[in-house]
Amino acid sequence: MRDLVRRIDAATPQDRDRAVDALRALAILGVVCGHWMVTALVADSGTVHGASPLQYMPRLAPVSWVFQTLAVFFLVGGLTGAKGYTSARARDESYGLWLSVRMVRLFRPVAVVVLVWVVSAGVMLASGVDEATVGALAKLVWSPLWFLLVFAALTAATPLVTRLHPLWPLAVVLYVDLFRLGLGGPAALGWINVAAGWLVPYCLGAAWARGGLNDRRTGWVLLAGGAAATAGLVLFAGYPASMVGVPGGTLSNLDPPTLAVVTFGLAQCGAALLLLERLRRALARPAWWAVVALLNLSAMTVFLWHQTAMIVVTASALFLGGPLPGLHTVPDGPGWVCARTAWLPLFALALLVFRSAFGAYERRGGGRTTVVRPGSPALTAESRHA
Repeated sequence: MRDLVRRIDAATPQDRDRAVDALRALAILGVVCGHWMVTALVADSGTVHGASPLQYMPRLAPVSWVFQTLAVFFLVGGLTGAKGYTSARARDESYGLWLSVRMVRLFRPVAVVVLVWVVSAGVMLASGVDEATVGALAKLVWSPLWFLLVFAALTAATPLVTRLHPLWPLAVVLYVDLFRLGLGGPAALGWINVAAGWLVPYCLGAAWARGGLNDRRTGWVLLAGGAAATAGLVLFAGYPASMVGVPGGTLSNLDPPTLAVVTFGLAQCGAALLLLERLRRALARPAWWAVVALLNLSAMTVFLWHQTAMIVVTASALFLGGPLPGLHTVPDGPGWVCARTAWLPLFALALLVFRSAFGAYERRGGGRTTVVRPGSPALTAESRHA
């Protein structure tokens, strides 16, 4: 293990900003842990259906403030996308080649999880599992994939948005919400915010790539301004306190994105910028950097398979007898939260198995950054900063 840590540290380019990789890792882990904590599979009368503790315990809304970290992911995506496109132009690389490399790396592991689940769903239906249960399980796997389509679209538009000021898409989100929520406009207008809402942190990342976010004052302005705006929208404008969707709720901050989730994302981006120096100091230690580097090598695999890991553990436990607390019971009290927390290590262990089985589909491909992986001197993978 010590030899692996040393090799990873030695293979990392000196000019690589390790804090950026740490932000990406934290964003992915936030989404994974958030889904594991706010998603329940309830076994009832021979069927399995989804539920959320946020529906039964609204006071848990602050949990969504910690684990809803998509804005940080899009911030880092804007940074790496802008830098990558600039580097490609400097190498006289065509836009088509640059984009195809990124899309292949993004969607190759997606194709694998889709194929596995199509086959699995067919086997379950042929084995007599009711359609409602299969649908509930499949929805848990498919529903998080929406953001990959948005990320792919923003990546493709990188040459157009690299110099777009974040205030422009923020203004679009403001006017869309004002029209559809304040003036009773068509609800379908909200889907404009799917692009405009996540374009805000993506444009912030592009501005960061140009050197526009390199002072702590910007971080404090984003953190304080975003937090104050979000608090005002929740307390006085009727927006939900939860930053994720809640079953049965009249309005979701995430589906489609609202002004509240976008201003909350600005606060998260500010906090991320303020953490950079501390992260850089911490990641100067080879052991900490090795953890971040290995997670980044399989970040997409972790994201794609984390719900499957939870489903496998939950389904396997059904064979142990009656419904188990935290796995198959209604998430309606603190006891469920404590029991679910105890199951998280088993979810993580199952996810490690899926990472070992399917991680190679993410790491295949060309690129220019050398990153060490277990069992080999180095791994040539697509640059996470290019």
